[in-house]
This record gives sequence, structure tokens and C-alpha cells, in this order.
Amino acid sequence: MSTHLEQAWRVASHFTADPLPADWRDQLAHRLGRRPRRVGLWTELAMYGARRCLDETGEAALPAGARLRVSSMRGAWGATHAALAQLDAGMLMPFTFMQSQPALMLAEVGRCLEWQGDASFALCRDPQQLLRLSRAGAGSAGVLVGVVEEERNGGRPRSEWWRLVPA
Repeated sequence: MSTHLEQAWRVASHFTADPLPADWRDQLAHRLGRRPRRVGLWTELAMYGARRCLDETGEAALPAGARLRVSSMRGAWGATHAALAQLDAGMLMPFTFMQSQPALMLAEVGRCLEWQGDASFALCRDPQQLLRLSRAGAGSAGVLVGVVEEERNGGRPRSEWWRLVPA
């Protein structure tokens, strides 16, 4: 019978924006060298937190073999609500609908990190479970894990990220 030992991990950086600084959008635009366009609040929050977390590790880009995992309890709630309201009103909704899609957020975060690879989104209420699932099977390039909420329990938005690498 073989024994499986879980790989040891260390937190290379942990970034939390809760509360967000008043100028967080300006900080993101400065860091990216451009203002994000045609993305919703939720995607901007993800881009801001992910970029800041990598900056804290001193990484200019997420390594090619790394994983990107993002979770939320509600996802892009504002864009989803707006898209449904537009649908009820009989309007076309190309941008609003796209802003509600987690795949768009993952693509934009990957772009701002100069990265392409294994990315996924999960609705999740337990950050510890998310961290366990994110590490399972991850390789030597590690994982970037984020929890992004447009609002938490009717409160303010937040973006929290961990850069995990093998110990």
C-alpha cells in the first residue's frame, strides 16, 4: 500500500484589500499602464488584487506553469443583476452580459498578469477549502488564489489573494 504525502506549501505573499483604498482604480490603471475597459467592477477588483499580490512577491508576471484560482460567494452580482434587468426591458446586453461571466474575469486577470494557463472560478463559501482544492495537484510554479466580492453581506467590496509556492 502506498502512502501519499501532501506537498508542503508556503505563502509567498498575501494581499488583502478590505477596505479598498479610495484610489484603487487609479492605482490599477497606473500599474497596468492603461485603464481597464469594458469590464465590470468584479473583474477590476480581481485584477487589482491579483496584480498587487504578485507585486508583493516581486514577480512581474505569473509563471507559465502556475495555476490561477478565483472564488466568490456571489460572483459578478452587479453585472448579473444589470443584465437581467436589461433582458426584462427588452434591451440588447452585449457588454453587461459579458461582464457577468467568470471566464471574462479570468481572461482579464491573466492578461494583466501576462499569463496564460490553468485558470478556474468556483462559487465558494469556505476559503480554507478553496486553498486545499487549489493546491491539489499543482506543480512547482505554484498557485495564485483569490477571493473577490463586489460586496460582502451588503457591505464593501474586497479582494484577497494568496501566492502559494512549494516549500
